[in-house]
Amino acid sequence: MPTYSYQAINQSGAAISGSMEAENLAAANAALVNNGLIPEKVRPQKAPRIQQLLDGFSARLHPVRAPELILFTKQFRTMIRAGIPMLTLLRTLEVQSEDPRLRKVVIAMAQDITQGASLHEAFRRHPKVFSPLYCSMIRAGEASGALPEVMDRLIHILEHEHRIRSEIRSALQYPAIVLIFLAVAFFVLLTFVIPKFSAIFIRSGLELPLLTRICILMYEFLRQWWPVLLTVSAIALVALTLFLRSENGRFQKDRLLLHLPLLGPLFRKAAMSRFASIFAILQASGVAILDSMRILADTVNNSAIAREFTQLMGQLEEGRGIAEPLRRSQYFTPIVINMTAIGEASGNLEEMLGEIAAHYDWELSHAVKRFNDSLGPILIVGMAVVIGFFALAIYMPMWDLSRVVR
Repeated sequence: MPTYSYQAINQSGAAISGSMEAENLAAANAALVNNGLIPEKVRPQKAPRIQQLLDGFSARLHPVRAPELILFTKQFRTMIRAGIPMLTLLRTLEVQSEDPRLRKVVIAMAQDITQGASLHEAFRRHPKVFSPLYCSMIRAGEASGALPEVMDRLIHILEHEHRIRSEIRSALQYPAIVLIFLAVAFFVLLTFVIPKFSAIFIRSGLELPLLTRICILMYEFLRQWWPVLLTVSAIALVALTLFLRSENGRFQKDRLLLHLPLLGPLFRKAAMSRFASIFAILQASGVAILDSMRILADTVNNSAIAREFTQLMGQLEEGRGIAEPLRRSQYFTPIVINMTAIGEASGNLEEMLGEIAAHYDWELSHAVKRFNDSLGPILIVGMAVVIGFFALAIYMPMWDLSRVVR
């Protein structure tokens, strides 16, 4: 939200100045008048470019973590249910919040509400902390007058999302560590071990085995062309990063993830679980179907499936229901389609979506276990191949050299 500096006259006729946050210039003037001030000069206050870059970098480096957001939401729900006034509630959360970024957000929210913003508008002005799903749930609870009950469902979603991401992260952590170890071992053996022995082998005049010649060629290529390789790698990394930040790049990456041999089923089950659980909560909270689809497109965390939701919205506007458009999608499984059709026909869609979410939670847990069980032997074989390759490349000429010495 932009910051405005102002000069105004208070009720006693004294000139005062300061700064404030507002959506636009008109909102800043209106906020001053509501506070009993007569605005004289109001203008945008631009932060230094370096400060803006530092703030953006800090937000990326230290985001609000899911457990802290869940704790914040639980505390907010408890105090709302106790009937504590909003400004007192926010001041209490400001004191209790241990995360400095979340504390700044709470201070800004209190200022927004003081200036006349509604609760969901105060949340919506911080999209890097509160997702579209979070803000839509707050708006639904505020409109229905059942904010504590809606926040109960929101806490369930946040905990569910955190658990799914933790399971996927734990499944990918072990192979990532092994692959990093393999890359480091390959680089160390190629650049430090092979050169020591290759000089001895070459001076001995022996006919080197094929594996040893391959290692020496790789080392010579790396030694002569490392500046070019480093430059090309840096350019490729920057180009890949820019491509993945584009809409088409995210779509291609997410579509590829869904079709990977071992990881694809894992991501599909996680997406189905996320779809069913969030959709069920949105239906229970009274959010309209089209609004639910827009929220799901923003929160499913997969661009390929998000495009399916965009196409679904067009068919829903034509009055085709939910199950029929889902049948034409390539990513929704028969279980999701059939149970959604049953829930839609029986008027029990929320319950069916809950059953789908529970089923895919169970499926995801077992898929993570199967993934870890099947990946372990593959990684062990990979390590054996890399280490064995270098071991044979060194040992075979040493064996020939020892026979010559005898």
